[in-house]
Amino acid sequence: MSHVTSTPAKAPPLKAAIIPVTPLQQNCTLFWCTETNKGALVDPGGDLDKLKAAVAQTGVQLEKLLITHGHLDHTFSVIPLADGYGIPAYIHSEDRKALLNPELLLGKEFTSSLSAMSWSEPSQVLELRNNQKFEAVGLDITAIHAPGHTAGSLMFTVNDEVLISGDVLFAGSIGRTDQPTGSQEAMVRTLTTKIVPLGDHLRVLPGHGPDTTIEYERRTNPYLKQLRS
Repeated sequence: MSHVTSTPAKAPPLKAAIIPVTPLQQNCTLFWCTETNKGALVDPGGDLDKLKAAVAQTGVQLEKLLITHGHLDHTFSVIPLADGYGIPAYIHSEDRKALLNPELLLGKEFTSSLSAMSWSEPSQVLELRNNQKFEAVGLDITAIHAPGHTAGSLMFTVNDEVLISGDVLFAGSIGRTDQPTGSQEAMVRTLTTKIVPLGDHLRVLPGHGPDTTIEYERRTNPYLKQLRS
């Protein structure tokens, strides 16, 4: 677990850490308020024991799970964490259905090896909409509906300091759009109307790969640069 950001003394007291999980090295983000010591996990895709150990190591009181989209590498450990800690999971309505049927987003070729498994939802699931603002764990969070990778992809800004971008924006790249409910047209709209207007100061914690900033991606990311051409 590597600490990737902390706030200046006068800023709201946010800390965040990236916990890579699964063979796909999916970034599960743990963020918390240092004043309340309450926190949230984003995209708990697997390696349950590793995630629980990270929470215990920080001493954070886990209160919420946030899900950027419904792919299994981002949701596999949602039920044991949500029900184990007695906390809600937040997801967009378009991707919520994948909690019960992962094939809707991945296709049978990806889920055939898991055919013997049964799927269900956590006891508490709350749906988020675009630009929904809410206070959680002592921090200010905004959910941004960002379709393209999946129809229900979400990103989250936390305290206007960090963007948790899921599989929408990566360092030097963007998420694929060729899986079920993905759309290149929707991705271009998301990049144009949701990513480009964001402030350069935001630190980006993506679903895979290293962290980056909006300023750096605006200058160097070929998918953002071509929007200006």
